[in-house]
Order: sequence, then C-alpha cells, then structure tokens
Amino acid sequence: MIKIANAPCSWGALEFDLAGEAPGYVQVLNEIVETGYIGTELGDWGFMPTDPAKLSNEIHSRGLKLLGAFVPVLLKDPKAHAAGVEVAVRTAKLMAAVEGDLPFIVLADDNGKDPVRTKNAGRVTPEMGLSEAEWQIAAEGAMKVAEAVKKEAGLRTAFHHHCAGFVETPAEIEKLLSLTDPKLLGLVFDCGHYAFGGGDPVEGLRKLGSRVWHFHFKDHEPNVHAQAKASGWDYFQSVSHGVFCELGKGNVNFPALIAELKKIGYDGWGVVEQDVLPGMGQPKESARRNREYIKSLGL
Repeated sequence: MIKIANAPCSWGALEFDLAGEAPGYVQVLNEIVETGYIGTELGDWGFMPTDPAKLSNEIHSRGLKLLGAFVPVLLKDPKAHAAGVEVAVRTAKLMAAVEGDLPFIVLADDNGKDPVRTKNAGRVTPEMGLSEAEWQIAAEGAMKVAEAVKKEAGLRTAFHHHCAGFVETPAEIEKLLSLTDPKLLGLVFDCGHYAFGGGDPVEGLRKLGSRVWHFHFKDHEPNVHAQAKASGWDYFQSVSHGVFCELGKGNVNFPALIAELKKIGYDGWGVVEQDVLPGMGQPKESARRNREYIKSLGL
C-alpha cells in the first residue's frame, strides 16, 4: 500500500528566494495532519528545527514520518560540488537522527538559477542543454553527493528532475540516469514536472520504473502550459498562473500511474507536491481536496 504524505512546498515554502511570506512550520505541520496525511518532507534547511530532538518531537508528536529533504546543487559547476556535498550530508545526518534510514536526500539541479532555462521552462530545446563535458561533470557531482550521503549518514539519494533546471525533459532525465550508478542514485518521479517538461508521465514511469525510489503526486494544467508558451512566461510566472493545479484537475492520468506503480511493486511513499508561490491560493483547502482525490483512487 502506497502511503500518502504532503510537503511544505504545497504551502509556498519553496527553495527559491522569492517575495512573499510562507506560513511557518508549525502551521504547515498542523495542516498536513488536519488534512489527512501521515508524512512530510523537511523543506529547506532552517524551515523546520535543525536540532534533532526538537525536530523529532515536532514530527512524531503529530504522528508523522519524515521522508526526505530537497537539496539543490549546481551540478554542472565542479566548484559547487563540495558545498553541495556538505549541505546534503548535514541534512542527511539530521534526518537520520530523527527517522533512521527511511528518509531520502532529494537531490536536484539548482533550479531557477540559469536565466535561459528559467525563461524557457516547459519548452526547452536541445540547444539549451548541457554539453557532453558538462553532463559528465553533472553526473560526477550527483554521484559525489550520493556516495557521501550513504557513507556519512546511511541514507539513500534520489534525483528529482525539475523544470527550470538542466534536467527537465525526458531525454535529459534518461541522460543523467545513464551516467550514474543505479545502486547509489535513484529517481524521484514527479509526474507534474515530467508533464510540464514535455513527457507523458505514464510512459515515463513505465520506462524509468526500475530507478524510481520516491514518487511525487503533482498535476499539470495543459491550458496554462499552452498560455505559458504563447506568452513567453518564465517558470515562476507559469507556477503563479497554476500550471501545477490541484490533483485531478489537469491532464496527468493518476489512475494509470497508480496501476503502474502497483505493477512495478512500488511500496514507498507518494508525496503530494502542489507547488505554489508564497501567499498563493488556499494551501490547506487544496491539500484537503488533493487527499480526497487520492482516496477516490483507492489510496
């Protein structure tokens, strides 16, 4: 049985330095519980307590499990690798102290930093991608993180493909996976980002299922995507207009995805991530509707 969690990004607590204020962690954790979820991700370093005892109390007193933490690293720049490893290991040690070997480091490219990729999220072309040399450097960086996290904290690392970064399209995801060790680096399959990046999530899950260690429930609104292309919106404008809509209101085929997850024997967690910008929408009500939708699918 796939267990269902939610994450701070559904409340606008994102890894980007953006205007607007997201709610504090106490409100987020309370509302995650109140809307029917049994797990959470950590959010950015410092969003939740960084003292293991305090964090454990905040998570476990609410009956939640801590599942992972998003760590962005500018993988194509070898000078960024050491700092990325340091952040990942520090984060992994905190989570391991709280939840043993259950959580993942959710590694990603440092999304939203490159102006071309940010401007063209959802419509990137091969010319906007990494060179062969940069792919090798990026893969080496990802492996450095995964190896250090395993050695220093005993946790696994799974890569999160993400629009507005250099691993967005189906071809780019497959390229990174082809250059990394499947025993050390898994995949966080995010169906909304996969669709926004130009792929069919069901087809992608069938192709990449053996590498999937963690799953993100996210929907994709095709009309917003079309408007983003027509208007030249960047990634943040697309998000602000609701390209990642509530579950069941976009074009992601969740019944087929759940059937495929069961087919491949996936028994991990499904984390709802409805990315919104700080102060956008009504996160608690969206979280409640998203949970009810997943329940309607039998989970």
